[in-house]
Amino acid sequence: MAMVDIPEISCLSVPEKILLVEDLWENISTDESGIPVPQSHRNELDARLAKHRGAPGDLLTLQELQDRIAGRK
Repeated sequence: MAMVDIPEISCLSVPEKILLVEDLWENISTDESGIPVPQSHRNELDARLAKHRGAPGDLLTLQELQDRIAGRK
């Protein structure tokens, strides 16, 4: 479905469109069963969890992460 399929959307101002998107997202996000998670994402999460379990002490604090990011600039 494109915006041209619902002409009323084209008439909305940008702030009104943003509010519409927020309302749509709120509606979608309350039904997690309707949002499929790709197998590749599941595999990545499994790999990250296994890596963490293998070396749980390798985590960074928030401050350490922020310092690393700031050092790249």
